[in-house]
Amino acid sequence: MESRTAAALMTMMMMACIVNSLRIIKTNADESTRYDSPEYTLVHSESDYEIRVYKVAAWMIAPVHSQISFEKATRNGFHRLFQYIEGANLNSSRVPMTIPVLTSVVPEAGPLRSSTYSVQFFLPVKFQASPPLPLPELDLKPDYWDNRCIAVRKFSGFAKDKNIVTEADKLATSLSRSAWANYTSYEREYAYSIAQYNSPLRFIGRVNEVWVEVGGSDESGGCQSNLIASS
Repeated sequence: MESRTAAALMTMMMMACIVNSLRIIKTNADESTRYDSPEYTLVHSESDYEIRVYKVAAWMIAPVHSQISFEKATRNGFHRLFQYIEGANLNSSRVPMTIPVLTSVVPEAGPLRSSTYSVQFFLPVKFQASPPLPLPELDLKPDYWDNRCIAVRKFSGFAKDKNIVTEADKLATSLSRSAWANYTSYEREYAYSIAQYNSPLRFIGRVNEVWVEVGGSDESGGCQSNLIASS
């Protein structure tokens, strides 16, 4: 009798875990519709990467100069951005959360030519035209994007120091075999960026992306129409 009771309890616990997991998956699926995010046009797609043109947009940036770890830099930068969106700005405005949180690698900007980081928060649509100014002690600054042509590779799980370089290398390899092979080496501010779309409390169905700018800065964001047609 005791063994049957224990087995029944175990089954109930497993069913509860499955139901909870399904709820988490549904929440993750709905996440992209609950938050503002930067608008883009998909111009080319392959099995392992895609090319997007992101539209003009305003972001808030947290430079991080004292960390050589992607994970620590992201925590440092987002902590300051979180204070900003919770009201640490000159208007004392609460700023709604958006996705993704973008951590960009700034090559050779640190001591001994090491990399530094910049954590970026996409400003909600209602604040795009006039973002609240951050309190000076947060060391944040607005950044205004022109149209940008960006190559994107998706990956799952948590974005960590041990896997982001691998994912960036995979994207670089894919691009080296594409029509954009000669358009990834032009001078740009960031080597690559990691876009994270989920809360740290999400463990299932996580979505991350590696972003690399390609092309120049023309009206199409550098996505030359002749390249798109020939790909």
